[in-house]
Amino acid sequence: MNLFSRGKTSSPAPTAPGGNRGTGELGEELASRFMITRGYRILERNFRCKGGEVDIIARDPGDESLVFIEVKARRGLTYGVPQLAVTAFKQRQISKAALTWLNKNRRHDTIARFDVIAILLHTDGTHTVEHIKNAFDLAYS
Repeated sequence: MNLFSRGKTSSPAPTAPGGNRGTGELGEELASRFMITRGYRILERNFRCKGGEVDIIARDPGDESLVFIEVKARRGLTYGVPQLAVTAFKQRQISKAALTWLNKNRRHDTIARFDVIAILLHTDGTHTVEHIKNAFDLAYS
């Protein structure tokens, strides 16, 4: 798993509402904004199916590949960096959802990759966003 690389930035944004759900929702909003400002086109958010879910599905402006993005946001490092929460089990769930999305949208021959957006939410309202391209490979077994 290649989860420690590239693309760090800090951005001012609103603070997270309470609880894990609020943290996750803020993280997904920040990740979407982050990707849009870099030219990515968001195709869908929060795609859910029987096998799993994908937080963001986007089109890369460079090579037009599909990008299935898992967003992990944390308020601190007590449990480690956010990207470590993308376990092998989680990768399989994301992979199943991605395959379902590709089939549903008849995009069988499309180049695709799996990215992770790791976000540390700071109490001062600035948040650290790290975009990890090709964070993992398709995992379906």
